[in-house]
Amino acid sequence: MRRALRRARDGVALDATEAETLLHARGEQLEALFDAASRVRDQGLAAVGRERTITYSRSVFVPLTRLCADRCHYCTFATVPGRLPSAFLSEDEVLDIARKGAAAGCREVLITLGDKPEARWEAARTWLEEAGYPDTLSYVRAISIKILEETGVLPHLNPGVLTWQDFQRLKPVSASMGMMLETTATRLWSEPGGPHYGSPDKEPAVRLRVLEDAGRSAVPFTTGLLLGIGETLAERVDTLFAIRKVARQYGGIQEVIVQNFRAKPDTAMRGTPDVEADELAATVAVARLVLGPKMRIQAPPNLIAGEFELLLRAGIDDWGGVSPLTIDHVNPERPWPHLDELEKHTRAAGFELAERLPVYPEYVTRGEPWLDPRVMPHVAALADAQGLADPAAVITGRPWQEPEVALVSSGRTDLHASIDTEGRTADRRDDFDSVYGDWEELRQQVGPGVSPSPGARARGEFATALRHAEADPAGLSDEDALTLLSARHGHEIEALAALADDVRRDTVGDDVTYVVTRNINFTNVCYTGCRFCAFAQRRTDSDAYTLSLDQVGQRAEQAWAVGATEVCMQGGIHPDLPGTAYFDIAAEVKKRAPGLHVHAFSPMEVVNGASRTNMSIRDWLTAAHEAGVDSLPGTAAEILDDDVRWVLTKGKLPTASWVEVVTTAHELGINTTSTMMYGHVDNPSHWVAHLKLIRDLQERTGGFTEFVLLPFVHTNAPLYLAGIARPGPTYLENRAVHALARLLLHGRIDNIQTSWVKLGDEGVVDVLRGGVNDLGGTLMEETISRMAGSENGSYKTIAGLEALAASAGRPARQRTTTYGEVPEERLRTAREHDGVWRPNLLPLVSG
Repeated sequence: MRRALRRARDGVALDATEAETLLHARGEQLEALFDAASRVRDQGLAAVGRERTITYSRSVFVPLTRLCADRCHYCTFATVPGRLPSAFLSEDEVLDIARKGAAAGCREVLITLGDKPEARWEAARTWLEEAGYPDTLSYVRAISIKILEETGVLPHLNPGVLTWQDFQRLKPVSASMGMMLETTATRLWSEPGGPHYGSPDKEPAVRLRVLEDAGRSAVPFTTGLLLGIGETLAERVDTLFAIRKVARQYGGIQEVIVQNFRAKPDTAMRGTPDVEADELAATVAVARLVLGPKMRIQAPPNLIAGEFELLLRAGIDDWGGVSPLTIDHVNPERPWPHLDELEKHTRAAGFELAERLPVYPEYVTRGEPWLDPRVMPHVAALADAQGLADPAAVITGRPWQEPEVALVSSGRTDLHASIDTEGRTADRRDDFDSVYGDWEELRQQVGPGVSPSPGARARGEFATALRHAEADPAGLSDEDALTLLSARHGHEIEALAALADDVRRDTVGDDVTYVVTRNINFTNVCYTGCRFCAFAQRRTDSDAYTLSLDQVGQRAEQAWAVGATEVCMQGGIHPDLPGTAYFDIAAEVKKRAPGLHVHAFSPMEVVNGASRTNMSIRDWLTAAHEAGVDSLPGTAAEILDDDVRWVLTKGKLPTASWVEVVTTAHELGINTTSTMMYGHVDNPSHWVAHLKLIRDLQERTGGFTEFVLLPFVHTNAPLYLAGIARPGPTYLENRAVHALARLLLHGRIDNIQTSWVKLGDEGVVDVLRGGVNDLGGTLMEETISRMAGSENGSYKTIAGLEALAASAGRPARQRTTTYGEVPEERLRTAREHDGVWRPNLLPLVSG
């Protein structure tokens, strides 16, 4: 105990054992613990200019529904349909509460509800169907918009377990969200008699994933611990460390609630004793030391039995939501303290009480990406210069709507050309140290052994694997595939390449195909936080740009004029871009050049569009197809393994969502490509699993036109600049993985494409001799790889592409997007212009 207290006093980071030891502190030891915790709290408040200030939020509580799919053994909030007048509060009932809250000066409406009530209760399904909502979250979204527009009070949403896609739907309509982690003690969920037994949404791993997805989605998020439900002190500490890890990695945990369980009559846990005041205070103090000065920590003031001064000494800096109007529906027997009483106790302890909004001041002042542009005006109207509640602000409804103008020209719109002459302004953004999360936490997550190793094997294994590949290319075991990926210089790599090329020749012949296409990257403004991407910019960055709808159409016309059969369109996830803008872009291209094949919008953009329009993936893709989208690029795949993806990207869609998008597209008759970006923090086992997943999807749907291998371009990639990623794949790995793709995908995907932008001429010729049959396209304006540091140009002429094929000893042939025959008129026009728009032909500068 003395050692742990000394380390706490000296500001040394505590380990789990020391934190658990400090939870036992009582008497003088507890006072010493308070001193250490208070110092940390005070340092944090001073750092943000709020010395000796304790915050709270004036709120109203809306129990949208008390029906729940879970069966927590201590809960009286959740009930059965027979005890409720209606499955959900009606729109009028919710708005009545919110209006009364606004009249009482409340700036927060806490919308709480049971998890997925329609999954368990017919009454919930019936109510939603009759009200016209496909699910509970659609009602949550709709009522939140109504609250913003008609009352001006800011929604803080507590809808329980959410998926990554759910966060995309709800972020534009809320200031913040929350969900108590409660505990990481899995046994309390998995073992009969545990408080969470029989409650699927209470599995700790599921709830931790929610915290992570909130961070990935840049949602200011509230979470916390529930004390006294049967957890051990060690499990309590583990919960704190788990929260800290997520907070450091994503920066999205805005506050942590340390809440003491209060037993309720008529529940299975009615006899469970309450946590004593000193135990609660010790936990608060340890939470403060573990979570650090930047974290905001609260203890609900209606549950602490009047121990205001004790909790303030323990290190809290917030009292949470306090309502002058509504009860705490989760703890109805515990009334909120009156605000004047709360202020009196706070001042008696030497602090001032200040009102905040549901979203904490640090996130208010940062703005993007933490606040969606649709809700930002509502927050700004109620906030002062520090991000706290402005007492002079008028609480009134304001419009919530998508931007009226989808695309307006702005910024460096000539980047597609000037990237080759002037380069990028700097190698990294000036928010490099914060926008991607905590780099040190990420390094620990990657750990040793993520990067591939040479992995010398007994060479007899290589010959055996090669024989297996010759007999059944697509049926290779993981072990054989990994053996082939370990091919050494000389005979091994040449034998692997020769086998892959034989399979290629038998499958598609000798023609090297290419498409005359133009890339149109309509914006690079993006706040997703992909750590491998050097293309994304904030709207204020010097390299940022957005094309107008007219500019998109003009570039499509230019492409058609020089013989293109396709435009490939992708862009950043611009926060102002409405979900219908994608339809407008596709329609504009079809209007200006009806004969062009529109190959557009990655699965990430599809999910973004569907989320912003509150449409299903299927309905959004149907609408996109009707607007003119002919096929989708299967980008945003990177590596289809979430452990790798969450290192590569902070906020991009998970593997399951990528699979859902491409599978749904194929079911609708919309073809997609498939891709793999490799050579960063992955290893060969990830490549094999990725290839086999793509193979299995193709067996189910048959919708992939090709498989595209994308070597990681490291030069300006944030993940490389931070010292985490390696500098791309090796020469041998490039040859081996292209060859293996041909083998593992044999009989499923006929076309294997290489990237001349990323590999360069020499690398392309090598893989053309090892299983590859397609060169991609002329591109005309390739910006994404050039921003990352590729030095292979932003376009390739027809002559240049055919020269690559000739260097490999093979003929070349122009194709359509779907590998069909190109009309004679298109062939002739493309030849006349060499497949590029001439004003963009500029000398290339390297470096």
